[in-house]
Amino acid sequence: MSCCSTDGTCSTDATVTVDPAAVTTVYAVAGMTCGHCEQAVGKAVSALPGVTAVRVDVAAGLVTVSAEAEPDEAALRAAVDDAGYELTGRA
Repeated sequence: MSCCSTDGTCSTDATVTVDPAAVTTVYAVAGMTCGHCEQAVGKAVSALPGVTAVRVDVAAGLVTVSAEAEPDEAALRAAVDDAGYELTGRA
């Protein structure tokens, strides 16, 4: 599944600040290809309780989640799946 246009164009203006006191975990996510994917995954994960920051690296297929405590992986997986992508595990 891809959200890019046929010419591969998408854009994002999202910026994220990571709290140095937060628990930070990196996850691998499959299916992201563009800025729209970045925004969709970032928005879905950011909405989870306790999440303080999200950084999405589409090129590497990684999502860095900073939270007040260890993230609930089942909830994170469900949020990513609901956004149309696949959380494949911790990176």
